[in-house]
Amino acid sequence: MKMIRRYFKATDWVYLLMCLCCSVLSVITLMSIGYGQGGLEVDSFTGEVVSLGEYRDAAMQAGVSLVGLIAAMVLSCVDYRSLAKMWPIHTVLTWGLVLLTLTHLTIGPVTLGYAPLNTDNYSWIRLGPLSLQPTELAKISFILTFSMHLDNVREQINRPAILARLLLHILIPVGIIHVQGDDGTAIVFGTIGCMMLFAAGLSWKYIMGAVALGGAGFAAILNFFPDKLKGYQVDRILALFNPDDPQWKNIMQQQKGGRVSIGAGQIFGRGFFNDNLSYVINAQDDFIFSYIAQCLGFVGCAVVLGLLFGVGIRTLVVGLRSEDRIGTYICVGVFAAIAWQIIINLGMNLMLLPVIGVTLPFISAGGSSALMMYLCVGLVTSVYMHNKKRLFSQ
Repeated sequence: MKMIRRYFKATDWVYLLMCLCCSVLSVITLMSIGYGQGGLEVDSFTGEVVSLGEYRDAAMQAGVSLVGLIAAMVLSCVDYRSLAKMWPIHTVLTWGLVLLTLTHLTIGPVTLGYAPLNTDNYSWIRLGPLSLQPTELAKISFILTFSMHLDNVREQINRPAILARLLLHILIPVGIIHVQGDDGTAIVFGTIGCMMLFAAGLSWKYIMGAVALGGAGFAAILNFFPDKLKGYQVDRILALFNPDDPQWKNIMQQQKGGRVSIGAGQIFGRGFFNDNLSYVINAQDDFIFSYIAQCLGFVGCAVVLGLLFGVGIRTLVVGLRSEDRIGTYICVGVFAAIAWQIIINLGMNLMLLPVIGVTLPFISAGGSSALMMYLCVGLVTSVYMHNKKRLFSQ
């Protein structure tokens, strides 16, 4: 008990509490979704409960979040500088698992390169009923290694040769993930790297040049080289400009349903575990925000976004108060992971961005995503705990 008291005295318990509140909300939401889809599986003859049935996602989310919280607390006790220096270990481990998913091989209960729900996203490893998305864990390794890389070059970041190596550090993982078919995660990796570069002092001339070049390049590919993108990707982008066109009916069904659900919640929502809720395709995954909006309304949405906003801001504050650059870069990387996933996911739900399979941090169902977020929390808390003199010196 003394150790626990000392830990909570030293750690940022408000930060941990906000993350835990997000997870509790996630579990309640998933239970409500499971209730609407049938709830527990019951034997038709005896009436006894056979399995968790549609509550499996909620149970898995609760278990993984608890494990993730414990892992975050343990990780926070390790100096983040030591974790960065251990880059050969976590790089080989995480990216080794990622590369295994490129094989598409089944050995007994293990499936490498597994694509759930008949998608083209072969970024999973399946072990019996359980599955793992290694790219989520690779985000942690990427943030640590890129932070160390940025710290090593320091004031030389705007030298072309140095900048080229930094960009290569970003493009290699983005390319590997693109080959897997998980372009949503590839985009998140790219945005994390770009935001960390910005925090490290990248010149505005490079930033503006990259924005202009990227926009022109995307427009050129979409108009003149659409074969470079997958067919459904092009359709999802084009459908946003004319969503009511009959040819995009099937493609836009999910997003239209999500937008209707958001509007149906009005101010205070219809409440959880309500039989009068409209069905949203994959509500437990990418469109969980639309389900929450339907249950809790505008007020509930404000609370959810307030919690996520609070987690993001507190992450940045810890980074700004770090006594070294590595700590700052780590916190910026974690903030970028949280912020861009929120922006992309909300854009999908509001029909402003195409569906690219990006989850809402802490909220969407998914053990790999929840575990990754709590490991990120552990990194930020490590920065907080190992900078105590600087934090309370004034």
